[in-house]
Amino acid sequence: MGKVAVGATVICAAAVCAAAALVVRHRMKCSGRWAKAMAILKDMEEKCGTPIGKLRQVADAMTVEMHAGLASEGGSKLKMLISYVDNLPTGDEKGLYYALDLGGTNFRVIRVLLGGQEGRVVKQEFEEVSIPPHLMTGSSDDLFDYIAEALAKFVATEGEGLHVSPGRQRELGFTFSFPVRQTSISSGNLIKWTKGFSIEDAVNPICL
Repeated sequence: MGKVAVGATVICAAAVCAAAALVVRHRMKCSGRWAKAMAILKDMEEKCGTPIGKLRQVADAMTVEMHAGLASEGGSKLKMLISYVDNLPTGDEKGLYYALDLGGTNFRVIRVLLGGQEGRVVKQEFEEVSIPPHLMTGSSDDLFDYIAEALAKFVATEGEGLHVSPGRQRELGFTFSFPVRQTSISSGNLIKWTKGFSIEDAVNPICL
């Protein structure tokens, strides 16, 4: 009986709120405030809306600047660097892959099992590792040894069904989120550190 009473009370309260909202809305309409509010909103919508033509102009201008930046150093206001990535995944990829993302005070190691067009991402696991402050200003050997050790520990936790096929090496994609002038898909020269890093012996030659 108590539950029925509570349910009835909730329904009554909801009905009262709905009725009150209708009364407020009716009074606003009658007083002209509703019309004024709608006029203000419509005016803001018209002034803030960007015409499709203008958006296309912005996109075209950015494309021109990007091409100019890639054509010659300093040829554009946009800072552009060649990545040497000349193709994209097809979706047919199968097997176990690793990724390492270094771009701040933390780095992530990721393990993903791909099943091709039908399976897509079968399983994904990752771990986020904090970088001690002293390694962000120490030596490049200390930093990358620390990263390599963390990656090795993560690889050692491969579970059931997450092993590479016999005779095949593990494949690793490395995201290095700092300005690098690449000389190939897997090598380049670090231009400068950002995001709190300051390791002098790593600036210029760095093998990715």
